[in-house]
Amino acid sequence: MRPVIVMTQTSEFNKKDTCILHKPFIDVEPLSFDLNLLDVNYDWLIFSSKKAVKHFQPYLPKLKIQKIAVIGEKTADYCKSLGLDVSFCPTDYSQEGFLEEFEAIKGSRILLPSSAAARTVLQNGLKQQDYLVRKIDLYKPVPHTVNINEVLNLIAENKVDAITFASSSAVRYFFESHQYIPFNNYFAIGQQTLDTLNIFNVQGTMSEIQTLESLVQKTLESWEDNAI
Repeated sequence: MRPVIVMTQTSEFNKKDTCILHKPFIDVEPLSFDLNLLDVNYDWLIFSSKKAVKHFQPYLPKLKIQKIAVIGEKTADYCKSLGLDVSFCPTDYSQEGFLEEFEAIKGSRILLPSSAAARTVLQNGLKQQDYLVRKIDLYKPVPHTVNINEVLNLIAENKVDAITFASSSAVRYFFESHQYIPFNNYFAIGQQTLDTLNIFNVQGTMSEIQTLESLVQKTLESWEDNAI
């Protein structure tokens, strides 16, 4: 018998012979922005998530860009499925990893459309490297209360073995929804997400690689070790 794993990220993920319940804890609210920002000739367009690509796609025909960079394999694959050529994707799927590996001509114009709640590490780091950065707030995250309540009910019924998080926002929305959650088997992608778990005095296990595949594998390995 395999463990029941709740995955809380927006994008779906399936793995053969694994019982995965897809319950996103984050919903989004689109935001308006200054369309004049699209009239600039940009050297680079950077997408930090698949969601950013999806929400920015309607504006792509109006944009003049030279190259596209992304963070994450899934984001790169999604771009390619839309016919978008990806010129750069770091081996470390994080904002810090992107800054460490990205190279472009100093003074390059960069457009960064993303969530209004996105960490500012990438934006600030690019500016410090003497790039001209324009940030567009495409949408803002809001709690997916229906899914959160469903998972809380599953926990109360002992129908969940593990809960995974791929973002700090999902962690906050979950633990801010209820004063006490009688569960303690959490897994996270990335140090930032793990640190957010710790803020709520909750322990978690971090996947070695920042991918959903690695996250699920870490969950399965933990379950197998505890079952011995």
